[in-house]
Amino acid sequence: MDTTTLRNRFRQQFGTSGDLYFSPGRINLIGEHTDYNGGFVFPGAVDKGVAIEIYRNGSRKVCLLALDQKEYPYVEFTLDDTSKPEEHWACYIFGVCRELEERGVSVGGFNAAITGDVPLGAGMSSSAALESVFAFALNTMFADGRVDKFELAKIGQATEHNYCGVKCGIMDQFASVFGKKDCLIRLDCRSLEYEYFPFDPTGYKMILVNSMVKHSLGNEYNERRESCEKAVALMNREFGGVETLRDANYQMLDAVKERLTDADYRRARYVLDEKERVMAVCEALQEGDYELVGKKMYETHWGLSHDYTVSCPELDFLVKTAQECGVTGSRVMGGGFGGCTINLVRDTIADKFTSKVKRDYARKYGIIPEIYDVTIGDGSRRLQ
Repeated sequence: MDTTTLRNRFRQQFGTSGDLYFSPGRINLIGEHTDYNGGFVFPGAVDKGVAIEIYRNGSRKVCLLALDQKEYPYVEFTLDDTSKPEEHWACYIFGVCRELEERGVSVGGFNAAITGDVPLGAGMSSSAALESVFAFALNTMFADGRVDKFELAKIGQATEHNYCGVKCGIMDQFASVFGKKDCLIRLDCRSLEYEYFPFDPTGYKMILVNSMVKHSLGNEYNERRESCEKAVALMNREFGGVETLRDANYQMLDAVKERLTDADYRRARYVLDEKERVMAVCEALQEGDYELVGKKMYETHWGLSHDYTVSCPELDFLVKTAQECGVTGSRVMGGGFGGCTINLVRDTIADKFTSKVKRDYARKYGIIPEIYDVTIGDGSRRLQ
């Protein structure tokens, strides 16, 4: 990321220069909505994310300049404030400060400027990148890096829960902090055990197609989580030992089906299906079987669309177009309700696919979708 504009604006606003930090957004090859259900996910950090310049100001005041915010780009709050800022984007930084302090870090006042090139609302976890970059920077500045990377990811997750109203799992923040160039991460969201898998799909490209529908998580996302929790509660009463859907099987779920709404049942069943798909993809990657990987991606999408109901007509159209082009795998990526599809595309048809999807989508919806080639990169870091 070119930080020239960031550096210039920081000096203009604050009259000095600071240190630069960066945290990436992420993709997730497979394993959607399994993280908060105690399952496995398969994310990787990307080369797009959020960069900040930051400098201690010797006070208790936090001064923030968000270069990409058209309305209310400048926010101030103090570390002694009892209520979060009115501007939603600033709540992420406020929450990270609070969560660090709860873990014994004496956070001081600072000035910061923020910019990013990860598309907002595209399902690439721009919010996790924002949380992670501040958690990493403030840990470095005020705690000499003593808070470990696992805890930094948990700080981002707790910020979403406690200050931003989204009961997310740990995947997004984990991928942003732990990302490794040219590797995907198989993460056990229960134990936080993880393993890096080299990802070099020779002969294929990973292409994201942005529907340009801005997803808004919150109530819809939380409702899906509540559906899973209802199913877990019933199965735990019936069988015991069921803490999350990770512990359940199809026989258990079918035994309590009549006590669930149809929507709750289908959402829980989707998670059980997705557990199996993640493990199948792990084996396929080890064998270099990208055709099977792609097949499982399609299965995930239609499960998310028909059973978990977090897709939308625009995303379904993009996936159908991918199928018509012979794309190996395609699905909605992220929480849903908009954002990007992730596509595993053979090199030989990549240009044909991107041309067709832009043309057909513009004809159908009057919008030209944005296309991003994906490069798997490193996680949170200091730039200088």
